[in-house]
Amino acid sequence: MAKRKPDEPPKGAPAWQSTFADLMNLLLCFFVMLFSMSTMDAHKFELLAASFSQTFSIFSAGATAIGDGVLISNGVSQLNELDEYINSTGRDAEGETIPEDLQSAAETMEEAKLKESEELAEKVEEALQEKNLENEIDIEFTSQYVQLTLNGAILFDSGSVELKEEALPILNQVGIILQKYSTGTIEIEGHTDNVPMSGAKYSNNDELSNGRALSVFYYLEENTTLNPANIKHSGMGEYVPIADNSTAEGRAKNRRVEIKIYNSLSSY
Repeated sequence: MAKRKPDEPPKGAPAWQSTFADLMNLLLCFFVMLFSMSTMDAHKFELLAASFSQTFSIFSAGATAIGDGVLISNGVSQLNELDEYINSTGRDAEGETIPEDLQSAAETMEEAKLKESEELAEKVEEALQEKNLENEIDIEFTSQYVQLTLNGAILFDSGSVELKEEALPILNQVGIILQKYSTGTIEIEGHTDNVPMSGAKYSNNDELSNGRALSVFYYLEENTTLNPANIKHSGMGEYVPIADNSTAEGRAKNRRVEIKIYNSLSSY
């Protein structure tokens, strides 16, 4: 009697395998689409890539190089905040001092940011000189921003948040500069002296400084093409003096409005 021929296994892949492969293809397409829609700051990336290639390799150094892998685990996007990471921790996960090569990379980034702020400050200063406003506005810069300081007496009457008529041409020129040179965040800060408010609309210096920052913000919003979403405003009251409040001259310097233009490499 003939024996029954064993059943041959079905041809092709199992059904579950086809479904799984389809799922993987869909996920791949999804992430490719997300990547194609993303944007990358090429300037920042090139600076960081150059600094890392000159100092160490994150692939060979691993967790020991950058604080137990914190930066890698949080994504490549955080590499542009490497200097902040170093300043906030100071030591790695084992409590050891951060390696010199990592410090060097952060210093390279800091130098690049400082250079960009310096170049921006020079451009702003030239623009103010063309309009004969260099004596009306002081310019300072850090690695994060260029700061324009306007004396409060030029902008406002005592105890008031209403802009003076003669201050408007100055603010118009400031608006032109901001439109031309700002690439990201702008911050407006109001400051006062430490003399208590009395008999005025505002009960304290905190409210007064905030109202003055808002007045400048509203004027720039109405008279420039700046995106309001990129403009921060705050009142600092009497708490960040730049001169001695015990003298009339010092108090006059402390009554001011500061406008900070953050550079493109800033973490803000």
